[in-house]
Amino acid sequence: MSDNVGVNSPDVPHPEALDPAVLHPRLPSPLHEVADERFARHGVRLLLKRDDLIHPDLVGNKWRKLAPNLRAAAGRPLLTFGGAYSNHLRATAAAGRLLGLDTIGVVRGHELADRPLNPSLARCAADGMRLHFVDRSTYRRKTEPETLAGILRAADAEEAYVVPEGGSNALAVQGCRALGEELSGRADVVAVACGTGGTLAGLAAGLGPGARALGMAVLKGDFLAAETAALQTRAFDGRRGTWSLDTRFHFGGYGRTPHELLAFADDFEARHALPVERLYVAKLLYGLVVLTEAGAFPRGTTLAAVITGRPFS
Repeated sequence: MSDNVGVNSPDVPHPEALDPAVLHPRLPSPLHEVADERFARHGVRLLLKRDDLIHPDLVGNKWRKLAPNLRAAAGRPLLTFGGAYSNHLRATAAAGRLLGLDTIGVVRGHELADRPLNPSLARCAADGMRLHFVDRSTYRRKTEPETLAGILRAADAEEAYVVPEGGSNALAVQGCRALGEELSGRADVVAVACGTGGTLAGLAAGLGPGARALGMAVLKGDFLAAETAALQTRAFDGRRGTWSLDTRFHFGGYGRTPHELLAFADDFEARHALPVERLYVAKLLYGLVVLTEAGAFPRGTTLAAVITGRPFS
């Protein structure tokens, strides 16, 4: 199935399309070297690519993924999907508020409709997003054409522009290619936390020869490699760049943040005065420390970690 359906095709020209550039993103995002003995004693330089500083509300890879889709939406309502604590839903809702765009969030878990909104969903609602709750079985089948059409009818959003869960479609991958281009020639290995594979797919395509991208999965399962390859095929008609995935540092799955991970994040914050987002960034940084201490990176390696988000407040 294509990333968008019917009138949502990004191939249809929309001269009146919204341009998120009016929000003045900080691009390219800053690249900082940090001194950390856990890397230095193995001869590895650590750089932090501060995509969390691109925009106060559209943070990190959310900007890179959403900006091209917002242009393609061309002022139509934008409908997308996420769980109860989805960073993607929050970013989409914020974009709608900032650009005057109607947004609809399809939320996994029909039972949540009868409960008070958690802080994440409350922020979405405050930013003007209309929340539509669906049962988990329907949510699992949301990419099937008949199921998606039913969701659009039920949400009174049949004319909406549809963005998939996590924001990863061909346009998003093309938007993330700029991340790799910004890092081309600056690092030997560029690592990023992965939920849907879209950022990794674009990053790898933009890096150019001589560098590789490393995705750190934050979910259980072995599906991400196939998803990343499929996204590259949709965006670029084939695999691009050198990339791989490590699936050992998800800490039990998405949303799982055991004490060991939280203690690591607290320590990294104290060492480097960097706010560490726990669901993605902490797992990325933890994995990089473990891999470095295991000798996964040769001495002389310059390693860049993409900071894709910051703690929710």
